[in-house]
Amino acid sequence: MDLKQYVTIVEDWPKPGIRFKDITTLMDNGEAYRYATNQIVEYAKEKEIDIVVGPEARGFIIGCPVAYSLGVGFAPVRKEGKLPRETIKVSYGLEYGKDVLTIHKDAIKPGQRVLITDDLLATGGTIDATIKLVEELGGVVAGIAFLIELSYLEGRKNLDGYDILTLMEY
Repeated sequence: MDLKQYVTIVEDWPKPGIRFKDITTLMDNGEAYRYATNQIVEYAKEKEIDIVVGPEARGFIIGCPVAYSLGVGFAPVRKEGKLPRETIKVSYGLEYGKDVLTIHKDAIKPGQRVLITDDLLATGGTIDATIKLVEELGGVVAGIAFLIELSYLEGRKNLDGYDILTLMEY
């Protein structure tokens, strides 16, 4: 299935010159959403995944149905102050400053094989921060899966050494 036909390109959003890749038109098509999810599930089965991790909010949209299909748990990575129990955190750079991501301190058990999911690989900053959280808890990042990769931003370079699946490339 050509998943790109289900992604809507929105010109000049959120600012002039940006060609935003809107995945909501993929998600609202049951057949396309199932196909994309199943592609990631098949990839994850080969990696013998114990738990899926995804950063908010679109990492939830991708990761939860994958975790459900695999019969494993899902651990959310959220911005600081959003998780109710004890967390660990990592600060990471953005083009306009810094942000902080957190995960519950007990979300990953040492040695667990982790699949990290998100909708889009751009510069790789959010996923690099997520990797740091997983590894600090002793998890093994067995794979990382995205719907879309913006290859011209070269985010894959920031994730060197990790196994990456992308379903579409722009």
